[in-house]
Amino acid sequence: MSSEHAASPAAWSEAESPFAFFRQMLAVAEADTRKLIHDPVELFTRMIQPVLWLTVFGSVFSRTRGIPTGGLRYLDFMAPGILAQSVLFGAIFYGISLIWERDLGILQKFMVSPAPRSALVSGRALSSTLRGLFQTVLVYLIAFLLGVNLRFEWWAIAGVLFAVMLGSAIFSTFSLIAACIVKSRERFIGIGQVLTMPLFFASNAIYPLSMMPPWLRTLSKINPLSYQVDLLRALMVRGGVSVFGLGADFAILFLILGLLIAIATKLYPRILL
Repeated sequence: MSSEHAASPAAWSEAESPFAFFRQMLAVAEADTRKLIHDPVELFTRMIQPVLWLTVFGSVFSRTRGIPTGGLRYLDFMAPGILAQSVLFGAIFYGISLIWERDLGILQKFMVSPAPRSALVSGRALSSTLRGLFQTVLVYLIAFLLGVNLRFEWWAIAGVLFAVMLGSAIFSTFSLIAACIVKSRERFIGIGQVLTMPLFFASNAIYPLSMMPPWLRTLSKINPLSYQVDLLRALMVRGGVSVFGLGADFAILFLILGLLIAIATKLYPRILL
């Protein structure tokens, strides 16, 4: 028996410890983050959409009076929804990197390492939060210039950043699941394009639940984006309130993230088949 095989049980035992799990998760996140830092073009191209939504769509609909926003100006009501939209659109195509890495032979090296699959999935979810944090800075800057009544208390900003990271992790993990199922870049891009708009419009991002017909309101309540928007609206703008309750929002998002990580961990090896 080779020394490599003899060392395997010890390596696997070490990999199962909590500290080793977090080291492996951070190593995966660092590798993904390094790629983004070396090629930041994607971050800058993602700037265009929130700028257009806030400056064009937001400015036009600010003149309407038929949308019940709970006492908020429409632009104040909309800004948290556009931040959530930016996070969604940035994370939903994250899984395509998994397909690229498989085609380049990089993913196979990760899969034969002693790191548990859950650490590989969690590390990728963690690295996706960097995009979300960058988009948060951008949306805050645009919203401030447009006169949105933002909160700047440290606890509110901390809550917004945490909500953004949670949303990024959820939608990027969902994207990884899609990549494991469709396995090709062309199919994945098609699936991403089909999912983004329904997720966005079947949420409370640009109009309240009270305006929706019953069937759309039901869909909105099972849409994780609605709970992220609800959190952001209460924490990001003055006068914003949470419809579901901050505790319920965080609990539901954590539950969804845990479920998606479990599913992605199970499906992860299928990307190589």
